[in-house]
Amino acid sequence: MREKFASSLREALKAKDTRRVSTIRLIQAAVKDRDIANRGAGKDPVSDDDIMQILGKMIKQREESAQIYEEAARLELAQQEREEVDIIRTFLPQQLSDDDVRKACQAVVEETGASGLRDMGKCMNALKSRFAGQMDFSKASGVVKGLLHHE
Repeated sequence: MREKFASSLREALKAKDTRRVSTIRLIQAAVKDRDIANRGAGKDPVSDDDIMQILGKMIKQREESAQIYEEAARLELAQQEREEVDIIRTFLPQQLSDDDVRKACQAVVEETGASGLRDMGKCMNALKSRFAGQMDFSKASGVVKGLLHHE
């Protein structure tokens, strides 16, 4: 993934796409920060799965910021945050539709034999290992909770 960031940065620089350049540099900085933190803790550099989590967190932060800007009637800043979200999403795998998320949650609940809310963690761990970067796990959590609640 690091090479993908580097090549995308080169393309954005050539195209003089300042928003894309700054967003990719933010991504690279976040990955480098995590690498440094891992090195200090004696861990390996971040893996592609870790990068997916970093990207997911960056998207969530920007969506929250955009919402705050909209509430404060700062629409130009909200638009900027949403543009960054769109750029970050280009590095993530295709997101599952709401219907596919529901089906995946149903399948995991059945496969794990989950029978109540106490099995929530087991279901979420299975989803995170299979669908890293492909779904919003906070939404998936609500779906799983709904499925387990009816058990």
